[in-house]
Amino acid sequence: MGRDWAAVLDVDVEPADLREHVDLADFRGHEYELLPDQRHGVERGTVFLDGAVVRGYPSVSRTLVLDPGLTNYFEDRLIVEEKLDGSNVRVTRAPDEWAESVLALTRSGYVCPYATHLAAECEEMGDFLADRPDHVLCCELVGADTPYTDHDYPEVDGADLFVFDVRERASGEPLSVPERRRLCEGYGLRQVPAFGTYDSGAAVGAVRRAVADLDRRGREGVVLQSLSGRHQLKYTTSAIHRSDLAHAFSMPFDYGRQFVFSRLIREAFQTVEFEDDDEAARERARALGESILLPMVEAIRDVRAGEPVGESHEVRGDPEAIEDLLAHFRDQGIALSVERDERTDGDRVVAFTKVAERTRDKTEYYLAGGTRDE
Repeated sequence: MGRDWAAVLDVDVEPADLREHVDLADFRGHEYELLPDQRHGVERGTVFLDGAVVRGYPSVSRTLVLDPGLTNYFEDRLIVEEKLDGSNVRVTRAPDEWAESVLALTRSGYVCPYATHLAAECEEMGDFLADRPDHVLCCELVGADTPYTDHDYPEVDGADLFVFDVRERASGEPLSVPERRRLCEGYGLRQVPAFGTYDSGAAVGAVRRAVADLDRRGREGVVLQSLSGRHQLKYTTSAIHRSDLAHAFSMPFDYGRQFVFSRLIREAFQTVEFEDDDEAARERARALGESILLPMVEAIRDVRAGEPVGESHEVRGDPEAIEDLLAHFRDQGIALSVERDERTDGDRVVAFTKVAERTRDKTEYYLAGGTRDE
């Protein structure tokens, strides 16, 4: 392809310096280019589709304390929306010569066959992008039947896409939050829930109440945004910190220390800001300890019994989309252990594990008497 990305993106960098970081990928016989990591100020996941650029989704900062975090970051009013526990995908119009009408791009810029099929089945998304081809729907792919996460939301039957942002494809500029919510409602698109709009000073109490409610229900957290959509912060619940730790320690040799430390530090700051008494703090500590130790014990037992360890998922959908999804994972070097593969009512249902090879291999080594330098 060899296109001058730097000129199209209008960034001050030598074309060759940017191009060396560009990957070439293929989806159903069509090649496209992507930037899998942030480089030279260009967002991770930026994609070229036959010359049309789709900017990657920007990184969202996190605050560890709501007070004074909100007043320091937001000068005016802000809106509070729920942060769902899922996978970030951008749904965009496909090039005219492609068989697909829409494409769903992962955070790193690859076409996800599963999310693409799900988006194509949503007529409302097709209508929106037909009317606004220069925009992209930023969605959270959630549900127990997704190939990335398995958080079970009672309002989701299997898997679904919830819009949390709408941006211009080429520039990455967001629509204002009120306009985005109004437009999506008009098209009948599912959106992330909103908790309300507040002055920054008054938002602290409202966000604490929302986070406490989400925590009780085992949900992830909130995203705080200026009404323009240009400034965002995220804040997460204790429930998701424990869930993240349990996930990481079910594959203890595949996740780095920074992943673990970041969750612990969030929990520590939240304990102080929410003014937990000694008993409440001890309860948090007990819950965190269980999240860390018990998944590791289960993983070691599974390896000893010859069972696969890793991320387990069950997906259901169009047979071609499922086959493309499994091929996509294998092309990325992900080892899969397929436990069940069957047809039900015309759909293909596959239960599989993305094998955590490092955890498996290291655990086998230590179980066989291998030593560890510390």
